[in-house]
Amino acid sequence: MTVPIPDTNKLKIFTWHIHGSYLYYLSLGDYIIYIPADPERSDGYGGRGNTFPFGDNVIEIPAEEVRNVQFDCVLYQTPKNFTTDRYEVLSERQLDLPALYLEHNPPSDHPADTRHPMTDPDVIMVHVTHYNKLMWKSNARISVVIEHGVPDPGIAWSGHLERGIVVINNMHQRGRRLGGDLFDAVRRQVPLDLAGMGTAAYGGLGEVPHTVLPSFISQYRFFFNPIRYTSFGLAVCEAMLTGMPVVALATTEYATVFQNGVNAYVHTNIDYLVECMHRLLQDKDEAGRLGQAARQTALEMFDIGRFTSEWKNIFQVAVNNKKTHEKENSFYQ
Repeated sequence: MTVPIPDTNKLKIFTWHIHGSYLYYLSLGDYIIYIPADPERSDGYGGRGNTFPFGDNVIEIPAEEVRNVQFDCVLYQTPKNFTTDRYEVLSERQLDLPALYLEHNPPSDHPADTRHPMTDPDVIMVHVTHYNKLMWKSNARISVVIEHGVPDPGIAWSGHLERGIVVINNMHQRGRRLGGDLFDAVRRQVPLDLAGMGTAAYGGLGEVPHTVLPSFISQYRFFFNPIRYTSFGLAVCEAMLTGMPVVALATTEYATVFQNGVNAYVHTNIDYLVECMHRLLQDKDEAGRLGQAARQTALEMFDIGRFTSEWKNIFQVAVNNKKTHEKENSFYQ
């Protein structure tokens, strides 16, 4: 198979398909993204797939062809990418390319004393929230935060369904951190639906296609995020942009984005949050007020243009740093 080579001077980035929504929003930037695929469509090797409307700048490559394609830099996203995958698909020349590591999550062991598995100080570390950067122990020389960017879906919240909605993939299979137990407890007191991959077995609605998710959730009175410990969820950003009120735990980055009673209801007291949910079900005007404030926050914080510009800039920093380092080494040889 011949891998298409765009006739362009745009930066060419190689990465894996790890987090579909994030990859889609990342792909809206001014660069080319190459992603591998294998026959099994195994973890990280799913290629473009059919879930997201990727543009022509996202190019799928058979995994065995990766070493034959020219890239400008490599973006790692998981410990497996960094410790195993790269040695299986990249050539020696590609292993020496400028590199970045995108960390999607906070540390899962100890919140403050966990050493990051990416140990190369020359690889640029990119975090998605300031909380994550604060908590990880990392020896990366360059460590930055690029907060989420999400396009305005152009969908307006209606809230006519007097129910709340939770959107989390495989929530019950992923333990207390994702809040499956909290969802079950709250669902006994408040009408709640659950959407996402792997949810049908637990009384959920199953996966809702990403392209219709904003219009689907916008019918619900409020969006509930029961996750105890996480990055700022893209599903929460997407809900905010529709003008939908959010109820969430006041943990991790949520405590800095939301002001309780101003642009969301946030607290660590679940009983209080249940009271707030009942209030939103009874008072649609209050729900609309919170939702509009949430939308304004999202428009200010999660601008897609800012997001893709910051990514283009950090890719260029990685490439330039590598060139400078090589030039300095050649000078002293």
